[in-house]
Order: sequence, then structure tokens, then C-alpha cells
Amino acid sequence: MFANRRVRFAATFVFLIFAAPNVSAATCSRTSLQTDAWVERSISSLVRAAHAAYVNESAQPRYERVVNEIAGTIERCRLANNPEFSQRYPEFFGYVRLLSLGTKEDHELGFEVSDKQYFAETSQYTTIPDFLLTPAFLRSVSRFETLAAAKALLREMNRARPADSQLLFFSYASRHLGTPDNSDSYRRLLIVVPGNAAQSIPEKWVQFGIADPGRPKTVRNVSVVAVTPGDEETANVYFKDFYRTYRRNGSITIKGRWELGEGDDPCVTCHKSGVLPVFPVAGSVSNEDQSVMEAVNDRFRSYGVARFNGYIDGTKFGPGLGSSPGLANLRGVSFETNNDRFNTRSCASCHHPNGLGNLNWPMDSTLISSFVNGGQMPLDAHLSRAARRQLYDELINDYFRVSASRPGILQTWLLGQNRSDGDGVLFSKKE
Repeated sequence: MFANRRVRFAATFVFLIFAAPNVSAATCSRTSLQTDAWVERSISSLVRAAHAAYVNESAQPRYERVVNEIAGTIERCRLANNPEFSQRYPEFFGYVRLLSLGTKEDHELGFEVSDKQYFAETSQYTTIPDFLLTPAFLRSVSRFETLAAAKALLREMNRARPADSQLLFFSYASRHLGTPDNSDSYRRLLIVVPGNAAQSIPEKWVQFGIADPGRPKTVRNVSVVAVTPGDEETANVYFKDFYRTYRRNGSITIKGRWELGEGDDPCVTCHKSGVLPVFPVAGSVSNEDQSVMEAVNDRFRSYGVARFNGYIDGTKFGPGLGSSPGLANLRGVSFETNNDRFNTRSCASCHHPNGLGNLNWPMDSTLISSFVNGGQMPLDAHLSRAARRQLYDELINDYFRVSASRPGILQTWLLGQNRSDGDGVLFSKKE
């Protein structure tokens, strides 16, 4: 289809350069009006491709092609180096650079630096504590049937730990995502290992994937999210996935997923807020563990604003879901909330750069849909299932909408038609 468009527009030079991202250097000389038109077309294509990839993961390769074609034209034609256009479209040029970087094989984590550099520089924070690597504990945490034994070992460890260093742990079933190595596995054992800021010891959330009953060795993943205090009530957050290897002799070893050559996933696609609160499947947390889960979520709220120590700047991805003033009064949706933070009826009340981070692209549809349709977000909002479905649909449509007369949040931001305030809420430059 793309080739046919090029032929159809071949008679008109201006249309040709717009339709074919793979323009040669000879075609890069164009008027300001022509470049503006190319930028607008590129933004529309980019937003549509991103929306398709959000809705269906099978559209991801097409989305990456669109990103790289646009980035290639920007580089060949040196558009970002042109002061006129770099000042007019700084959001667009910066956004495309970051998105294209994330499509590279050595940037699977989605950070500004290569995966190799990131892991080399952050391994001091993300190592699994030695006491969670003993053969006895690894054996007990490898099967659902021996999970009680793993918890017993953790309780034994706590007897030798000071009161302020007690491990917090509980098991649950995730309502969102399977493990990276088994998309059908939702059982977890989460262990929060307290840190010590005075001694520069990070706090660690160590999560073991637990195989379903009767299916040992089908889950290998162990994830670590480390948190260290930052400046001015912020916290730096670091990530790493590990895989267990089950040996024929019964031993179990653990090594980084990346070091094993098994790739990785972009961390901030899901972790806009750094650490994620736990909203498990109802009934999957025992009565004994319920208070621990609440204590763990309280700990999440105590960390302050998540930062990633310069490895990525979330503000460069623009405003997020619910940041448009047009969603302040959703048709047919009324909020009944006991939480004053949601009186504005906006996701951006909490999800902004100085809060829990913007919910912006790239983002995970399963996570967002589960939180909204499942009733966890907006927090304390009492909505019917139909109202939640409408809320979710309108949030996504308002973000990804492509329209000349009524552009959505992402298109509007990339065009530079709006700028956001410090909390990520959009307002018109004309105001």
C-alpha cells in the first residue's frame, strides 16, 4: 500500500517527499511550509501507529518502522539542527529520538544509555541479597507446594534481624501480567528488604515468580526493584530481572536475564511511578498476609517522587492520560469519591511529573485497563462497571485521537500547540 501511495503522488514533488520517509539528501531542501506539513503528517502517522500498538501488541513492528522512518528523515535532513524547527517542535524531535532509541537491540530497557552500560552502573543496587540465594531457600521458593516452607525460612531469618530491618513478605496472584518468562503465570512471592540510607544501602523489592500447583520449573523469573533516597523528597529507582536455571543435579542458579542473552523489557512502560503498588486478585492474599500487604503499600507511598537517576526523563514523553481539561466532565460518568485528591476528576491529579509520573506512551495496555476497569483507579472512586468502561475508553481515545480540529493529548503536545503546567495538565498557549 505504501508503494502505491508513492507512485500516486510522484507527479507532485511536495507530496512525494511527504509520502516517502526514505527521502534522499537531495530531496531535503524544502520550504518552511513544506516542512511544517511533513511534521504534521509524521505526527499523525506516529500517533496512529502508537495507538495501534497499544491496542494490539502485534502492531508493534509496524509502529517501530514508523518511528525509525521518521527518525531517519530527521537525521538525514538535519531537521532537529535547524533553529527554526527545533524551537517550533522541540517535543516532536526529542520524543522521536527517545522512541527510536528504544527500538535498538542494545536499548531494550528503553533508557538513554545502552543496556550494557545501565546494568554495569546499577548492579550495585540490584543484586539479590545473599540470604535469598541459599540452596534451601531457592528450592523452597521454586514450587507452589513448598511456598509455606519458603515463608517459614523468611520468618526464621527475621528472628535474627533487628526490628527496623525486618523482612516484609507475602504471596499473592497478580491481576495484571504474567512473568516475563511465562505469560500465563501470575503467582508471586514478594519480599521487601529494608534499606539503610545512612549506609547507602538501597531498599529492595525482590519478587519471585511462583509456578502453578503441579507445574514446577515452569517459572524462572526473579525481579528486583531497588529504591535509594534522592534529593528533595525524591527517590531513585533501579530495575533488573533475573532467571533461575534448574540443573539436573537438583541445584538452582540465578543469573541476570540480560547476561543470559534472553533480552529484556522496557522498564518504565509499566513503572511510571517507579515501584508499583500491589493490587492482587481478590482472595489470593491470606488473612495472615493481609496486614503485611498493607504495610508494603504504605512503604510505596513513603518513597516520594520516583526518579531514575538520569537514565531516563519521564517528562520528555509528554503529558499523560487524563491531563486534558476536556475530560473534567465525562459524559454520563459521575464520581463519588472519598478522596479529595480526585475532586478534579483527572488522572493527572496524581499522575504528573512531581507525583506518580505521567501515564503516557509507551505504556502497557493490560496494566492501565486492569487498574481502571478493575476498579483500582481512580482511587476511592465508586463507579459502575459500565461507567468504568466508558471512562477507560474516553481516556484512551482522548490521548490517542488524531484530528485536525480536535487533536488528542499526544498529537496536541507533539505539535507544540499546548504546553503543560508543572503538574502535567495541558493548557492552550493562547490562554
